[in-house]
Amino acid sequence: MKNFLEEWNNDSPYVEVQTSGSTGEPKRMRVEKRRMMNSARITCNFLGLKHGDTALLCLSTDYIAGKMMVVRALERGMKLVTIEPNGCPEWEGMVDLAAMVPLQVWNLLHQHPSRLMQIRHLLIGGGAIDERLEEGLKDFPNAIWSTYGMTETLSHIALRRLNGPTASSWYTPFEGVTLSQTEEGCLVIEAPAVHDGKLVTNDIAELSTVNSQLSTQQFRILGRKDNVICSGGVKIQMEEVERMLRPHLSIPYIITRAKDERLGETVVLLMEGGNPDEAKTVCQRVLPKYWQPHRFLSVDRLPLTETGKPARAEAERLAQKNGDHPHG
Repeated sequence: MKNFLEEWNNDSPYVEVQTSGSTGEPKRMRVEKRRMMNSARITCNFLGLKHGDTALLCLSTDYIAGKMMVVRALERGMKLVTIEPNGCPEWEGMVDLAAMVPLQVWNLLHQHPSRLMQIRHLLIGGGAIDERLEEGLKDFPNAIWSTYGMTETLSHIALRRLNGPTASSWYTPFEGVTLSQTEEGCLVIEAPAVHDGKLVTNDIAELSTVNSQLSTQQFRILGRKDNVICSGGVKIQMEEVERMLRPHLSIPYIITRAKDERLGETVVLLMEGGNPDEAKTVCQRVLPKYWQPHRFLSVDRLPLTETGKPARAEAERLAQKNGDHPHG
């Protein structure tokens, strides 16, 4: 955090941030400090955070999520409790705001659930939230939110509640954010407070207008455009296949693709250990015929980014490299 504070307090109006590399090679980009303050203000106002509240930093400040927790504390005048980032955060006392990746929340839920109740507002981002994790959080008394955003939007521009009476599978964007779609169905974001111009994402989305008079929009994400497998003329969304398998496969896995002479591309299930024949049986029972993997590849460790997301490019390389030795 020391390095980030030095950068924040220097004379430059910019801060350098690094993307997570979930869809390819990580890259560095410059963002304006004033827009980071805008983002922090919007989140703090939405959650009703005030001067003197306590925020917990348990994420690396190498990435935007960790940097923005520091900026929120600075913007709102909150006390900041900092701990070493790890898979199962440990701290003392109540905090008003914390941000975690799904892996941290999963570990706390199964090892120290009482710690989760020490957070008034918990923001979960940086990866897909498993249905089992969401189910495990639904009865918690505090406010638990799934975030939608990216480095370019300086963390999140929309939230959805995971528990309580207002829980929803749809994200609600912050005030001042407008949404549209490309012809391919990708989400387009206009958020002038945090980003200059239109931001065309790679996320395939479904939009819904909640209040036509107020033009209130909500959206849900179906998957990423670059995670579409075109197999024999059928378009298959990797995330949708993963979502369907989650209740049925207990081993860690990633859906990826490999080139195929006949089909163009073929679905590959990359799994950490496990029995390929058992996985194949599950897939045949659960998935539509054309979504079923043609290959089942067991690896010692799944390729993940530092923030715990599937490293899609590396997964594809592994599938292609091992294409000559498929299981099933």
